[in-house]
Amino acid sequence: MEAEFDIPSHFLCPISLEVMRDPVTVSTGITYDRESIERWLSSCKNKACPVTKQQLFDADLTPNHNLRRIIQAWCTVNASHGVERIATPTSQLDKTQIVKLIDQARKLPHTQLQCLKRLRSLSVNHGERNKNSLEAAEAVEYVASLISNADQSIMQVAVEVLFHLRSSESRLRDLMSKDGEKIIDSLVQVLKRGGYQSRAHATILLRSVFELANPMRLMSATVELFIETMNVVRDQISQQAFKAALKLLVELCPWGRNRIKAVEGGAVSILIEALLETQEKRACELILISLDQLCRCAEGRAELLRHAAGLAIVSKKIFRVSHVASDRAVRILFSICRFSATSAVVMEMLQVGVVAKLCLVLQVDCRFKTKEKAMEILKLHSRVWKSSPCLPAHLLSFYPPTSSFS
Repeated sequence: MEAEFDIPSHFLCPISLEVMRDPVTVSTGITYDRESIERWLSSCKNKACPVTKQQLFDADLTPNHNLRRIIQAWCTVNASHGVERIATPTSQLDKTQIVKLIDQARKLPHTQLQCLKRLRSLSVNHGERNKNSLEAAEAVEYVASLISNADQSIMQVAVEVLFHLRSSESRLRDLMSKDGEKIIDSLVQVLKRGGYQSRAHATILLRSVFELANPMRLMSATVELFIETMNVVRDQISQQAFKAALKLLVELCPWGRNRIKAVEGGAVSILIEALLETQEKRACELILISLDQLCRCAEGRAELLRHAAGLAIVSKKIFRVSHVASDRAVRILFSICRFSATSAVVMEMLQVGVVAKLCLVLQVDCRFKTKEKAMEILKLHSRVWKSSPCLPAHLLSFYPPTSSFS
């Protein structure tokens, strides 16, 4: 059965070309979807009407109740076609109301969870205006103070609210300067005690926090932080959290004794297992970048060699992922050959195909520095490898001549 009427084109949001959910009219007389126009205005230096290009001096957006009722009626008529009815938007809170809500929760601790759930609703279901009001009311600071709460329900909702607020860089930097150590410790405890969703949110928040941290804060990362971050990698609770944990590891490893702390936290073994399982390009690159950094310390190289699949999987990823991955894999092998190559390791590299892969690096089109590193590796152990029957005969012609090593 045909719908009784079609939705007129002017009922569509001019910005997103979707059906309006909360139509509002700006001072120029044009009606937009609230979330779309708020996103537009927050991203523009010059706040202008997208249609008329006129300057918008009045920040207030007037709800268009008549149009909303017409759109809701259209949704009801077209329900048989899978169109869901748009709910009537709830009224928005201003800064004063949010401050009052938070003050009440501070005075009456038993209302904290109820307060957090209200803040979560405001941060998740409404537009930029509510987020700005929440920040102005210092809701971010209040929520951050509750992350380490002994009540797990409060802790998990607090992390979710903080995640959805996604404060501005300046606000987050201010928060870090005041209570950085406490916030980091609290988020680590969430990684340790929280459910999958809370751990995912905490991982992404930690990555944002450390992106803005000063060198002293980066160097003060604890072994416990590395343990819990690597558990997120191991459990692969979500693709977003998985990558955030890997990026956090890449960010932290170059500082102070963090490589050794990461190794003590089980990073090498977990990264190798993840490399065995994942096929996604960026994830493989991040894992190999991390392993390259960890193999720059003796403890990291020892852990990679201790894993039965360590050398083999690193070698296998050459040419299989990207130029970045190939370069990092060759760098890992170079670290092993230069600093940790016992006779057993040299023979293992021959047996699992590492040497053959390095010979291929010299003949294919790849980065000059990658070829240069492969040449250096082959140079280090040429006497053992070039004369070995384990090296396929067809690759011997690609093996660098002895004169190259003089």
